[in-house]
Amino acid sequence: MTKTLGCAEAIVLLAAALVGNAPARAQNAPPHGSFLEVDGAKLYYEECGSGPHAVVLVHDGVLHSAAWDEVWPDFCKHFHTIRYDRRGYGRSSVATHGYYETDDLAAILHHLNLKRVAIVGSSHGGEISINFTLDHPEMVEQLVLVGAVVGGMPYSKHFLERGDALGKPLEKGNIEGAIAAATKDKYLTAPGSDAAKKRMAEILSANPQDFTHPDLELPVKPALPRLGEIRIPTMLLVGDADIPDVHAHAGAIEAGVPRTRRVVISDAGHLMYLEKPTEFSQIVIEFLENQ
Repeated sequence: MTKTLGCAEAIVLLAAALVGNAPARAQNAPPHGSFLEVDGAKLYYEECGSGPHAVVLVHDGVLHSAAWDEVWPDFCKHFHTIRYDRRGYGRSSVATHGYYETDDLAAILHHLNLKRVAIVGSSHGGEISINFTLDHPEMVEQLVLVGAVVGGMPYSKHFLERGDALGKPLEKGNIEGAIAAATKDKYLTAPGSDAAKKRMAEILSANPQDFTHPDLELPVKPALPRLGEIRIPTMLLVGDADIPDVHAHAGAIEAGVPRTRRVVISDAGHLMYLEKPTEFSQIVIEFLENQ
């Protein structure tokens, strides 16, 4: 969630990532990946599809871009689709100094010569997407926010205490314990989500740097009082089993952005594209193609 929460934020997002009753991972040809050097860092990105419209997928605050695996093939059929690993996640290098997430996203789009895109951002990736839209309104034509939060809005005491509790295993270097604790969090998954929990645990076990890397993201101007500046078609997606604070943030975003539509996905948690990838793809693709 917001980067002001430090370790607690990372663990809450780790917990939020472990959701789903998704089917087994689709067996597709490996995507074509590349690296882009940006301000001393190497950012890994992938692209697919040749549609006339470009869509960028921005992952959440714990899992790298593999979080989109279940919906990637559907998006590739409809759009020129891009996903990337943020600094410290997946194959991208760890940050060694302060940086702005929006600058990294801008660098990738400029490198790919993309003048105008739709952005799909999850959780803290949604916060980054909001900030990017405010910084570069000329580059964003549509916005999809998935379990997103917005800078400048506080979190509840319950949320922060829950994050502290989930973070205890990592304080002791117990990564397996952190993953196990997160899978038991009652807010993150709908009933019958064992398959997606297992898949997410596999990703995190294979890529522990996703939630152990140093957080050097620089603070930015709070977006909450500026939401009215976003004038493009915007969709908010929230799972009905998601963290209560995320629902509160969704309400604030809906109230602040003029052209917003909120959709609540039944029997889904924080990352509903892992629990219900087919439904997620249908809703988002239809929105992007008809707005």
